[in-house]
Order: sequence, then C-alpha cells, then structure tokens
Amino acid sequence: MHKIPSPSRHGPALLAAPLLALALAGCVVAPPRAYIAGPTVAIAPPPPVPEVVGVAPAYGYVWIGGFWNWVGGRHVWVAGHWAAPRPGYRWVPHHWERDDDGWRLRGGRWER
Repeated sequence: MHKIPSPSRHGPALLAAPLLALALAGCVVAPPRAYIAGPTVAIAPPPPVPEVVGVAPAYGYVWIGGFWNWVGGRHVWVAGHWAAPRPGYRWVPHHWERDDDGWRLRGGRWER
C-alpha cells in the first residue's frame, strides 16, 4: 500500500505564487481610452451619424454619443452607448479639432 504524501507546510503558498504570477501577467496598465488622441489627419470627419438614443437602462445613466474615429486610414463610426453615472463628473464628448496640419481627435472623458 502506497502512502499519499501530505502537503508540506509551504504547499499552498508554493501553489498560489505561480497562479498569482499567471493572473498578473495578463494585467496591462494603460491610460484610459478617452485620453488617447488620434493622429493628425488631412481628411475632415464626416457629419455625425444620427443615432436613436432610446431609453436609459437605469435611472441616471448618461448617453455617450457616437463619434468618428480614425482607423486604418479612414474614418470609422463608433456607435454611442449608455454609461453608468459617475457622481460629481460630467461627460465631455469626443470631438475633432482643426489644427495647422489637419484634424485631430480629442477623446471623450469624464470631468469634474
């Protein structure tokens, strides 16, 4: 009859460390997407696409309107969506600004 070895007093810790390392390996720290501005482009964005806003999914939700993004050398519409409210903040929408070299997208963001 074989005896099953009992785990050492460090067994759970030795097992947890690789699992924690594996879980953290997938973590990426990046600035919120709203603050990333696209490149300067020569082509002005088209007019906004009309959107059906509909009814908020819950009281206090905020409509984040759609916008034209610059992807793969062309303007691509990103549809609007409802977002949970952030008390003490207001939503500043995405918008395109004209500068000396062309057009630059300013990302939407929550602002105090």
